[in-house]
Order: sequence, then structure tokens, then C-alpha cells
Amino acid sequence: MIIGGGVAGPTSAIALQKAGVEAVVYEAYDRGADGIGANLVLAVNGYRALLELGVKHLEDGFDVPRYRYHIGSGKALAQVNNGNPLADGTVGHAITRSDLYRRLRDEAISRGVQIEFGKRLVNAELTNDGVVAHFADGSKAEGDLLIGADGLHSTVRRLIDPTELELRYGGLVTTSGYTSGVEVPGEPGTEFMYLGKRAFFCYIHDPAGVVWWYAAPTWPEEPTADELSALTPQQWREQLLDLFAADDSPAKTIIQAAEEITPPRPIQDIPHVPRWHNGRMVIIGDACHAVSPSGGQGVSMAIEDALVLGKCLRDIKSIEEALNTYERLRRDRVEKVVEFGRDASRSIAVNGQARRVFRDIFLPLVFNQKGAEKDLEKMSWLYDYRVDWDSPVAADSTVP
Repeated sequence: MIIGGGVAGPTSAIALQKAGVEAVVYEAYDRGADGIGANLVLAVNGYRALLELGVKHLEDGFDVPRYRYHIGSGKALAQVNNGNPLADGTVGHAITRSDLYRRLRDEAISRGVQIEFGKRLVNAELTNDGVVAHFADGSKAEGDLLIGADGLHSTVRRLIDPTELELRYGGLVTTSGYTSGVEVPGEPGTEFMYLGKRAFFCYIHDPAGVVWWYAAPTWPEEPTADELSALTPQQWREQLLDLFAADDSPAKTIIQAAEEITPPRPIQDIPHVPRWHNGRMVIIGDACHAVSPSGGQGVSMAIEDALVLGKCLRDIKSIEEALNTYERLRRDRVEKVVEFGRDASRSIAVNGQARRVFRDIFLPLVFNQKGAEKDLEKMSWLYDYRVDWDSPVAADSTVP
């Protein structure tokens, strides 16, 4: 039984079916995620894991093989590849979250995976040989294993360990949108990033000329839900325009012309979850290692998780030992990625104008083209990572 129909849920079902394990996905909402969510860039390591599961190349969205960095004055710093391309030329790929959800859901269904909507998990209990899951509508289901692919505020995580887990705030909020009918510099395939004088902004052109954009304003004290909900859409648009007023970038033009802007939400992560499983329940994806979106790795980590978990359940007879092995093979990597995302958030935050001025003077000296390419070489641990589906995994494996 898999709880959650986002990215991790259907991907896990695909991996388990490939491993010879029947799975049912239970989604809390009464419909799919069509039209829900903003956009993302699937990093090349996550794309590699998806292809390893036999999912074909993504038709929706478009390739983003490179980034170009600027400071708020408009000065270009460097252009760098978005990881090294795979052997077949595959590179990072921009896609809306809803299109990715739909593609993975449809892929799972086409392979015979059952997905049930309107099933919000409220409790689960261990039996002698499995798990019984209880849903808000009064129904229940039984299985050998319960997989929590239910996100940052995971119910399954609390069932495994009821100890309250504090989410770590990253000092930023996020917002995004799509803008049509504007002419701003750039070309499809390049993501333009601006380390602004008061906030971070980036944008990409899609092949149809629509600008996909994302902003991360610094917000030192974590805002409450009431504070954020009190902001009207117009107030938030005006606040964003003010934040980027002093920058020599297309941010103001893009934001002003955007039809809709997503409400701000805090950037949070989970640096360490003490317990990933209890022998019959296990968590994957954001439920056990939520990554700041500044790192661009949340979806990729979930797909890698599903791949490794599928291999462990395929090759290791004991479910508990398979879960132990899955955790051991994944924990160090994902916690390192969480810290990478945390560092990325810090690098784009604007904590005082004196520091920002120093950054704008110092950064062009160290983050030039040569320095950026050298940094990319150091990131091979992240982007060149591969899980080979066909290689066996054992309880004492050190390679997933």
C-alpha cells in the first residue's frame, strides 16, 4: 500500500511492479493533480533514475541544459551546464508539477497499477504479518507493507515515530508564475538567474514563448500561515515589484504581466529523520528528507528512493531487512543533498545590504566562468549518480 499520489507514490508503484510486487496507490484528494502546483526542473540524476525504471522520455515540458548567473546590476557572472548530459544526450528538463504527476500517474495506470482517490490515511496498525490502513471515509485496506510517499507533513512518518519533528526554516519564501506576451532577453534551454539586490529571481523561456519564473524573497522570521493568507494577490504582486525595483533585470516586466502569481510559502527542509521505518511501514521522498527547492533536487531524490526501495524489496527476502538496507543505502546521500539545498538557499538570501554589496563586489572575482566550471566538476557526486536496476542488491551491499 502506497500513501500519496504525487511523484514518489506512482514512481514507487512502478518500481515495485517492476520488482514483481503488486501495489495500490491511495491518494488523499478525490481527483488527480491536474493543474496543481508550479514548475520544476528535473535534474539529470533524477531523469536518469526515471529512465532506469523504463519510463520513456518526457514529452511535456522542455530541456534546460544550462544556467546563466547574474547579479542585480545585470552583470553576467557565468554560464554553466545543468549537470553532465547522459550518454544519450538527456539533460535537465523543465516541466510543470501537474504534468509530471499526470505523466507518472498515467504511466502507472497503463502498467496495471491501481490508484484510489479520496483516500486520506488517518491511522494504521501492524498485524502479525502486515499492516491495516484506515482512511478518513471509514474504509480500510490491508497489505504486507505501507509506504509513506505523503510529503513534508507525512502521516506515515508520525505513525512510525510520533515524536514531533521540527521542520527547519530556510529564511526564504517562494513564489512563481507564468507570463505571456513579454519580450525579455533569453532563449529556450537557458535558465536565467539573478542574485538581486533584495531578492532572488530566475526565469526560463519555453518553446512557445511563455516565460516560466520563480522568485525567492528573503524573509528572516518564518511567516505564519495567518500572515501569508492575509496578503491579497495584488498586495503580493506590489511587494514583489518593490523588491525588484532596483535591479537591472527583467523581473519587474515579467511579474507585472503575469496573469497569476502563486501565494508565498516558506522554504522548509528536514535535515534528519531518526526513524525511516518500523519493519512494515516506511517513508520515502519528502516524508523523510524534504529538500529546499533552492537545491533543485526534491523530485530527483524521490525517484531515486523509489528505484532503490524497489531493488531492495526485489532482492532481499525479509521485508524488514530490505527496509534496513534501503535506509542504509539512501540516508547519507539524501542528508548530504538536504544540506546542499540549505547551502543553496543561504547563497541566494539577502541578509543585509552591507553584506549584499560585499557579495556583489566579491562574487564576480570567484564565480567567473572558470570557477563555475570547476564547481560543476565538484558536483559529480550529485549529478553523475546512477542506480543500476539490473545489478543485484544484498543486505550487506554498499552500492545501491
